[in-house]
Amino acid sequence: MNNMLSNIALVACGGAFGATLRYLIGFVMLSLFGKGFPFATLTVNILGSLSMGYIFMFMHQNNSIMSSSWWPLIGVGFLGALTTFSTFSMDSLLLLQQGALIKAMLNVVLNVVVCILAAYVGTLLVLKS
Repeated sequence: MNNMLSNIALVACGGAFGATLRYLIGFVMLSLFGKGFPFATLTVNILGSLSMGYIFMFMHQNNSIMSSSWWPLIGVGFLGALTTFSTFSMDSLLLLQQGALIKAMLNVVLNVVVCILAAYVGTLLVLKS
């Protein structure tokens, strides 16, 4: 039970930092690009996918993916709060409701395809190092 409480605390701490970074990235992207396209969500999903792929592969190669305190802190907490699939879904739905079908489809394709590629690149970065 102590380990469970420790992991919950790690997830909460990581989540606080991930959510804060998510907010800051959103603020910067909105300042740079405005509200015409959900660039903030796309940015955090790409960065989060790249980081998730890298960290997962690095920890997997070191046989420490689930036994380490790093996974609840970074993989579940930080990256879980940073990446925002629910926000991605709402952004896409709002674009559809606004009649912006092309923007909605572009948002879906970019988030899905680019984020999967980013996760793959993250794994390659570990394999090549």
